[in-house]
Amino acid sequence: MDGDGVIALSASNKAAAETDLTDAADRPASPEMPMRGMPAEMPGDMPRQSLWRFRRRNRRRFIDAGRSRSSLTRRFAVLGSAMLLAAFAVYEMEQVLEVGGLTPVEIVVLILFALNFAWIAMAFVSAIAGYGVVIGRLSRTRRTPAGPLASRTACLMPTYNEDPARVFAAIEAMATGLYDLNQAPAFDWFVLSDTTDPDVALAEEAALLAARSRLGDKTRLYYRRRRRNVARKAGNVADFCTRWASHYDNMLVLDADSLIAPETIVELARRMDEDPDAGLIQTIPALVNGTTILARLQQFAGRVYGPIVGSGLSFWTGSEGNYWGHNAIIRTAAFLGAAGLPDLPGKPPFGGHILSHDFVEAALIRRAGWTVRIADDLAGSYEESPPSIIDLAIRDRRWCQGNLQHIFVLPARGLHWVSRIHLMTGIGSYLASPLWLLLILAGLALSLQAHFIRPEYFTEDFQLFPTWPVIDAELALRLFGLTLIVLFAPKLLGLIAFLRDPEARRKVGFFRTIFSFFFEIFVSALIAPVMMLVHTGAIVSILIGRDSGWKPQRRDDGGVPLKALIVRHRWHMLFGIALLFAASLDSWVLVAWLSPAILGMLLAVPVSGITGSTRIGRDIRRLGLLRTPEEVDPPAIVRAAAALRPVYDQAIAARPDLATLAEDSSARALHLALVDRVADRPRGQIDATEALATAKIGEATNVEEAVAFMTPQERATVLATPTLIVKLAELPKH
Repeated sequence: MDGDGVIALSASNKAAAETDLTDAADRPASPEMPMRGMPAEMPGDMPRQSLWRFRRRNRRRFIDAGRSRSSLTRRFAVLGSAMLLAAFAVYEMEQVLEVGGLTPVEIVVLILFALNFAWIAMAFVSAIAGYGVVIGRLSRTRRTPAGPLASRTACLMPTYNEDPARVFAAIEAMATGLYDLNQAPAFDWFVLSDTTDPDVALAEEAALLAARSRLGDKTRLYYRRRRRNVARKAGNVADFCTRWASHYDNMLVLDADSLIAPETIVELARRMDEDPDAGLIQTIPALVNGTTILARLQQFAGRVYGPIVGSGLSFWTGSEGNYWGHNAIIRTAAFLGAAGLPDLPGKPPFGGHILSHDFVEAALIRRAGWTVRIADDLAGSYEESPPSIIDLAIRDRRWCQGNLQHIFVLPARGLHWVSRIHLMTGIGSYLASPLWLLLILAGLALSLQAHFIRPEYFTEDFQLFPTWPVIDAELALRLFGLTLIVLFAPKLLGLIAFLRDPEARRKVGFFRTIFSFFFEIFVSALIAPVMMLVHTGAIVSILIGRDSGWKPQRRDDGGVPLKALIVRHRWHMLFGIALLFAASLDSWVLVAWLSPAILGMLLAVPVSGITGSTRIGRDIRRLGLLRTPEEVDPPAIVRAAAALRPVYDQAIAARPDLATLAEDSSARALHLALVDRVADRPRGQIDATEALATAKIGEATNVEEAVAFMTPQERATVLATPTLIVKLAELPKH
């Protein structure tokens, strides 16, 4: 404890601190003094993996090779068909442009078209496969095995400045559901907090105490808040793994907005028990609780189109599936042994900690000889979505940086080629936006070239006939039709599959679904050009060296003041005006051709405001648009979590502040019981925030004054440092 404070405590201070901490750690659990925040540590080794050194002979061998190997036939059918379709489209485009010989601008257009079409061709073929899987599953009965589980699972809920009422209501709903299924002994719950806001940290503790009181002996619930957010969420989970994960066979990794039905949790654990080669099983979360148009738009799209997309991906990836960072179960031995993430060389945004850690962890687990599967057949997995375009842009900015880091992971030794495809897909999901933008600009340049630049009919080579800049209009129209089919077929197949499900059709209604389908296409068409520019801007900011930072997500209200909307979207509107002006220089036909993109940019401010408004979202819901079966008839786990949130809101409202915590010995003892241990400070390494907090406490004449002196960051540090809590408590109250 001597190394925890920057200014040495007096002997009396040390004695007081040691007494407080010993009481907190050793006193048995009771209503007055609950058990400590976390169980006893069981350290486990989680070595950092090398991306450049890997020996194939050390890879784990499958125990059940027949079950764990993927189907080459499926991969050949899906990937081969996508390549043939893309090759045919590129050939057709070349025929459209080559009528009079390819000019440099036409060559650029052809290359950009090839890259864009290859992207949508893969999605098209995969959706066809997924449609077949989903339709074949409609008449299949689901298994309901009984009996206790053979393994123990740690359910991890990482949180970062999130609403604690949401987090703990979800945990109580899931834990109670497992208790009702007589499976509670197999699952322990952990809230892994990286919260930096001191008020939210105190709210988390209040919610924890309420949850423990309410759950009683139904489950075991633990809590740990880190003092420093090293490596963000990946570092949060890794800290748990190296200190406590060895107690457990599996880890169920959640997000702060995650909900999983207890039956689904049990089934995930049972699949891990039954498959000794399973390293990770990822569910496909459905979106729920959307209140704005944007959130409900994503909710509808995910529910209607998502199943065939997810099933198609699962169909051909097999045991080389992917991981999306949450709502997945992971074998502890696989994660500890294979998923220790290295830092990338250099500084952020490309170097440092890997932000999009999930794709890389899945690739490393598969490299080590474990399977990674997508459980597309499992329902009952839920999450929430950003409520506005601005919130979506903030989240995507972080994801974009993380996915672009994968460029330096792609050449890693020993990765399965399908794992490399997953990494390339993540990169491509953001590069597709600038490629689309470049295709628009190249097409515009081609039109302006034909309009303003006098063609050179006779080249330097001798020829009897001139070279005319000609485009085959009939072939162009045919290619346009093919592109539309490939682009919209996944949506149409998803709609058909959804309507063929009698239960889903009955809950939502046939005609409401059809109207919602066209409404979703219309609004998505307005949003797409803005997101194209958002992603392009994100890539540019990354290329010039700007780091994304780490900001907590808003979950409910997406409302933004008009002035802020104008500031956020000013460049999008100006780009739309410039594109309109450039197109009008050629012809109004070209303006009409580019109108979907131009309209979305010009209307960026009203579209962003309307789609992020909860009031307008409620109006759309009353009209019956964008309904999903889960909205009409919420799943039991969603209803239970929603009903519990007011209980935790009330508990949080009665939480003490830092001054009260220091002045009240009972509240202080409760807090100290939950504080994570403080690692010894190496001599000479001074924590500036801790030093300032210590100095301000020393300067203050009473508790209230000391708290008033401190910044939020310093108060958060005091809360996480027992010696500072004790030092603060020694000040007079007033």
